[in-house]
Amino acid sequence: MTDCPDTDRDAFDFDCLVFIGRFQPPHLGHLAVIHEALKRARQVIVLVGSSWQARSLRNPWRFDERRAMLRSAFDDEENRRLAVVPLLDALYNNDVWVRDVQRKVRDIASPQGARLPRIGLIGASRGQSSYYLSLFPQWESVSVPLVEGISASQIRERLFRSPSSADDYLSTGAAHDLPPGVVAAVRDFCAGDHYRQLSEEQRLLDQYRSAWAQAPYPPIFVTVNAVVVQSGHVLLVRRTAAPGKGLLALPGGFINSHERLLDACLRELRERIRLKVPEPVLKGSLRGQRLFDEPHRSWRGRTLAEAFYFALTPDQQLPRLKPVKGGDHARWVALADLDPEALFEDHFFIIQDFLGLPADFGGN
Repeated sequence: MTDCPDTDRDAFDFDCLVFIGRFQPPHLGHLAVIHEALKRARQVIVLVGSSWQARSLRNPWRFDERRAMLRSAFDDEENRRLAVVPLLDALYNNDVWVRDVQRKVRDIASPQGARLPRIGLIGASRGQSSYYLSLFPQWESVSVPLVEGISASQIRERLFRSPSSADDYLSTGAAHDLPPGVVAAVRDFCAGDHYRQLSEEQRLLDQYRSAWAQAPYPPIFVTVNAVVVQSGHVLLVRRTAAPGKGLLALPGGFINSHERLLDACLRELRERIRLKVPEPVLKGSLRGQRLFDEPHRSWRGRTLAEAFYFALTPDQQLPRLKPVKGGDHARWVALADLDPEALFEDHFFIIQDFLGLPADFGGN
């Protein structure tokens, strides 16, 4: 990591300004904030949220792709003053997330442990970034007027609605929202396999929404998940269909109308996974139960997940998993091998919440 560039300190209001966003994708509204930050600070630290997450309609691009798109919008001198850093979400623990932000900024702005320079947090005047501004009272906040008419979520909807919609948007409307380098990168992405898989998920999502279109109010779904841990391993399944085809997930599913939540969780383990652990042993191993309700956690819409944490007695032999025709492909995964980018929806964060796994995956 590098210290702030050696320029005239008195020429700027701040040594470092910090900008936090998801940049899915980077658009002209983001660039307006960064350009203002470059005017006011010797160095700008851009923290790219939702890093190390599986591709989804909400998070189509990985960190390295977003970093390249961001850097394509600035010249060499500006890029020397930009630090573009990945940031892992901590959906169910704000304190862990704030600590991670503080550490990254400290290590970049003052790598030798010297007194922290003048630091500020910059963001658009409305939206998610304004919420971030309230979490760091030790840093002065700088608010930049929001660029009207640009929405990352609307850009993603235009891109993934259909290949023809993406072509039309990239040919006619993208220049009003995205810098040229980002348009080129998005065009290349739309020619690849990841785009085709996400477009299929968008088609299924549209069908899903259509089925509920006549409901008097938006539906809220309730699911259960099992966090089963033994001897440093967690039980996961490989998803065989969209959404998230090919990703690892916690065992679980929707509850039946006549079931209690724990009974539904045990049924999933018994019928779909065929976990060879007697039900009384599972119940005796129950160590925790929590509701996970992040509004954007699920592809299906508003979906609440009640998760149950089972800590089985350590043993040299992990419990057997009997394959079930039509069931999920289950396996035991070492905790050290957990990869957030390979896990479905918020399942990494559910495991993290129960087990206290570290939030930081990788450097800058």
